[in-house]
Amino acid sequence: MGGKNMTTQEHEIAQALFSVGAVELRPQDMFTWTSGIKSPIYCDNRLTMSNPVVRKQIAAALANNIQEFFPQTEVIAGTATAGIPHAAWVSDVLSLPMVYVRSKAKEHGRGNQIEGTIKPGQKVVVVEDLISTGGSSVDAVRALENQGCEVLGVVCIFTYNLNRADQLFEETGIPYVSLTNFDALVEVASEDERIGDEDKPLLLEWHEKLKLGQL
Repeated sequence: MGGKNMTTQEHEIAQALFSVGAVELRPQDMFTWTSGIKSPIYCDNRLTMSNPVVRKQIAAALANNIQEFFPQTEVIAGTATAGIPHAAWVSDVLSLPMVYVRSKAKEHGRGNQIEGTIKPGQKVVVVEDLISTGGSSVDAVRALENQGCEVLGVVCIFTYNLNRADQLFEETGIPYVSLTNFDALVEVASEDERIGDEDKPLLLEWHEKLKLGQL
């Protein structure tokens, strides 16, 4: 968020993620990511699938962002696996075709990396559930471009606001838009007293170190 005031959308989606347990903040008892990094936040947007109200709220918000920032979109592309259900709901809201992109091509059958019907020249938006470093999103973008598609951008539910992701998307020339982010989650958690006053500076300090690659 970079010092900007939290938007209504960022606030509402952060609250929605907390409401279904998709996000947990635990600065005093950290989680361990698969990378080995000790983290005060655990984010699992797959839990939103099980709540019809929240998943519809997310689909509507993603669809609104696509209409606002990428109005020429012709196809919705979900990233495997967590982006697939959200892409399906968004494509339904917008009445647009949908495909999904595997992390790598299948080693059997047709050997597809992109599943569904897509044609060279079509304008595509990629739907992700979460962006950390941005690597998997950019891989999906490149796979679509290799099929001759024009990728307009990436939309996601949550981003960690990492400099590395911003730099990667900038280098790729692909814009991305997120419904909410780490800063908004911390603000909402503080407002709702999900964390104590002493926890907020710990979270922000951890985040600053993560952004600078010091973890």
